[in-house]
Amino acid sequence: MPRNPSPLSPRLALLSAAILLSLCAAAQTVSTSSSSSSTSNNPTTPSTTQPDQTNPVNRPRAAQIEAGGAAVTLESSEPLFEMAAALNACGYDADLDKSAPVRLEVRSEMNAALAASDEARASRDALCAYIAAHHLNDSALNVGQYVSLSLYLSPPPSLTPNVSELDLPPQAAAIVNVLPLLRAFAEDIELHFIWLHHRPEYDALLARVHDPMTQAILSTNIYLHQPVSSYDGRRFLVLLEPMLSPALTNARIYGADYIIVMSPDNSAGVPVAMSQIRHIYLHYVVEPLVYSRGSAMERIQPMLRGVQDAPLEFFYKSDVVALMTESLIKAIEARMYLIDSPAPEKPKSKERVDTDQYAALKDLYDRETSLARQKLVDLDESQGWVLTGYFYEHLQIMEHNSDGLTEEIAPMIYGMDVERERKHAEEIVFAKNISSDPLRPAPQPRTIAGMDLAELDLLKGNPVDALDIAEKIMADPKGDHARAQYVLARIDLMQGDPEKAMHGFQQTLALSKDPRTLAWSHIYLGRLYDSMNPPDRDHAVAEYNRALAVRDSRPDTKQAAESGIKKPFALPLRENKTPAIDPDKDFDPTGKSQKDSYKPPSPN
Repeated sequence: MPRNPSPLSPRLALLSAAILLSLCAAAQTVSTSSSSSSTSNNPTTPSTTQPDQTNPVNRPRAAQIEAGGAAVTLESSEPLFEMAAALNACGYDADLDKSAPVRLEVRSEMNAALAASDEARASRDALCAYIAAHHLNDSALNVGQYVSLSLYLSPPPSLTPNVSELDLPPQAAAIVNVLPLLRAFAEDIELHFIWLHHRPEYDALLARVHDPMTQAILSTNIYLHQPVSSYDGRRFLVLLEPMLSPALTNARIYGADYIIVMSPDNSAGVPVAMSQIRHIYLHYVVEPLVYSRGSAMERIQPMLRGVQDAPLEFFYKSDVVALMTESLIKAIEARMYLIDSPAPEKPKSKERVDTDQYAALKDLYDRETSLARQKLVDLDESQGWVLTGYFYEHLQIMEHNSDGLTEEIAPMIYGMDVERERKHAEEIVFAKNISSDPLRPAPQPRTIAGMDLAELDLLKGNPVDALDIAEKIMADPKGDHARAQYVLARIDLMQGDPEKAMHGFQQTLALSKDPRTLAWSHIYLGRLYDSMNPPDRDHAVAEYNRALAVRDSRPDTKQAAESGIKKPFALPLRENKTPAIDPDKDFDPTGKSQKDSYKPPSPN
């Protein structure tokens, strides 16, 4: 595809490289997959967020609540139940022996209904044929696509998406045609009545999770000095569905809604992993605080150089905000970690011998806890979360000052010695494997190549290699031309050619279907219009509005577009630097000047 720009106004006289540098912390395109699923705690696909549907009617049914209600809720969902039951009817047996008893009971009732009806068996076979035809090799991702779709469904019997199919997550949209088959199957075996029959058992499981979850959320809020607020447009929702594998955790970020789907096991204690609920809740609390400091991200961008050899997914190696957020969450988890041994109880007696014994036991407990926490920090950093130690130290300062994270987040981010932390990261011996993250599903680690490698070259300030990769992709008839064109346009900015860059972003808009690439292309265009001499403000605002209309709801995208609408983009001011000293400026090869200027030392 030709890269010759259309004739543009000469008013595009601007420092193009400065525009690119001011955006690179936020505008990196993530991996080509745009799935919003998740499970199994492993970061591969960036948790692609769906649009922030401000109208509650347009939210996923599971996430509909009344304004003024609780922002943190624990629920069950009939559409999710019917989707999970259908998977079970089609051979989904994962961890059946570890599941809550209600799963076997529901399966037994479905089997009885199928045995009694030829029509039910026919609808089951049609449904299972569709599921088999859309099977994904990774079991977590395979189930995740149906979980994603169920979160957007109206209650039975309609089971229809409550948003446009264009607004569904990509993985959910890929299997939306399962719905007519699901409706027929559910009707033929009277799945709604099976749900009603077992609803008390679902409620009993919710009751078992309620108090431990409340305690986990409350203790987290107390540590962070975070108030428990009523619903104001953001929500944290936990859904229990025992028809799925207890080993499987699905987490989603849809606009302002953080949703985690868990399946209770058959244990006598707390039937779900409370640590995973708290981890996603920390994302819910921490992400807005980090993303609101977008102006600091350009300065922290060099941290990415220190994690290129870490066992992290490309998403974290190319997005310093995501890396920082996860490191901060890991640090909070380490600070809140308690060893298995119970803390010693303070004696009621005031006898010296009792108080001394308590003090000794308490000191031992504190030292063991401190060592265990430090081991967690070291483990996290070896897995690539290289800022965990930095935040761990500053959280201790927060504890001593009795302040909350809202007050301390700015000093943590703006006061970071980036070069010191980068050198620390480069000294870490990284592990070969990484623990999983329910927000980032991955069937297996990916080798960074192609356009991912070109993105990393741009991050490293190496446009030459990035250009070479992008041009090869453009020359390949089967290559990802949209993403390559996007990289080429950013290279044009770095090389100070705004006209060619503007043409490149316009070409990207014509080629790409990825919401994030489209949104940031509009933002780049808006900032280019704002940087004209004189600025073309009308066109700039139009581009920022188009970026919002694309509805890539990652916080950095929304913040950049809304900031552009509020006020014109301004190129960052560069500090005046002292001119470099030329060591050869006064060099005299004859040595005459040194000889003439020599003065012997005065006698004592």
